[in-house]
Amino acid sequence: MLISRTPFRMSFFGGGTDYPTWYLKEGGAVLSTTIDKYCYLTCRYLPPFFTERHRIVWSHIETVSSISEILHPAVREGLRFLGFDDSVGIELHYEGDLPARAGMGSSSAFSVGLIKGLLALRGQMIGKHDLALKAIALEQEILQEHVGSQDQVAVAHGGFNLIRFHATGDIQVEPVTVPRSRLQALESRLMLFYTGTSRLSTEIAATVVANLESKQTLLRQMRQMVDEALLILSSRDSLDAFGKLLHEAWMLKRALSSVVTNAKIDDIYETALRHGALGGKLLGAGSTGFMVFYVPPEHQTSVRQALSSLLWVPFAFDREGSTIIYYDEPTLNQS
Repeated sequence: MLISRTPFRMSFFGGGTDYPTWYLKEGGAVLSTTIDKYCYLTCRYLPPFFTERHRIVWSHIETVSSISEILHPAVREGLRFLGFDDSVGIELHYEGDLPARAGMGSSSAFSVGLIKGLLALRGQMIGKHDLALKAIALEQEILQEHVGSQDQVAVAHGGFNLIRFHATGDIQVEPVTVPRSRLQALESRLMLFYTGTSRLSTEIAATVVANLESKQTLLRQMRQMVDEALLILSSRDSLDAFGKLLHEAWMLKRALSSVVTNAKIDDIYETALRHGALGGKLLGAGSTGFMVFYVPPEHQTSVRQALSSLLWVPFAFDREGSTIIYYDEPTLNQS
């Protein structure tokens, strides 16, 4: 038996430029971090005395005779993608620190953790970059989902990174090299809230992708903000400029599609700003899920009180990426 642990991610700038339809023409870049909230997948070979061949536990409990019967699309296609068949029974259990479909890269964390775990089950190790590329292939090519390429890379690698997407298709991960005290100061000024709703991000992303050609100026501006944010982090100036830049980026993101935001999200955002936040954004494709705000320390109590109807989620930055946290050499004993 083994357990893979994969962090969720928080993206700050450049989202939208990580869609292949965009960056394979113009290139793109994203500034993001992973946080100490995780997707856990327990994997083992299913003992032969079970009447069914495979057991998959997520929001459903599936016991099936063949891989083709598995309802969870990433599990079904992931098993096929990695060459598993019905000659070997598999049991998978999913647990997450945060709800799925809420803008924290949960789908990609699942895909990355699934690939990491299934390969480890066969005694195979995989590098972080190859792991990310396999997850991108699973989601974009096999599942045909309308997703970008930033989440898979972010959660596979872990840490606070500049991720560059080149027109050649190459993806480059560059850790943000600023003093740890600077990142800790930023971390202490970020507040994460759950709006209490969820939606398949691929549905929203499909509308964003459809608008990419007509939103070229916006996307170039959003890409430029990645460089501006890096200059702020690497300077000795006030970090408040980072929060104000988040506000500018959110205003641009809202213009990408009519479903990026809604009246509820707008009300939450304006409430946070009235009580001291300098900027923020809805994480993920849009419309629902988690919101992050940059709030100077002296205003954080006021923002918490103003948003008391929402769940405040304390967090810290994660640096490890997807990993195997428990490994007991699997025993293959199939009949």
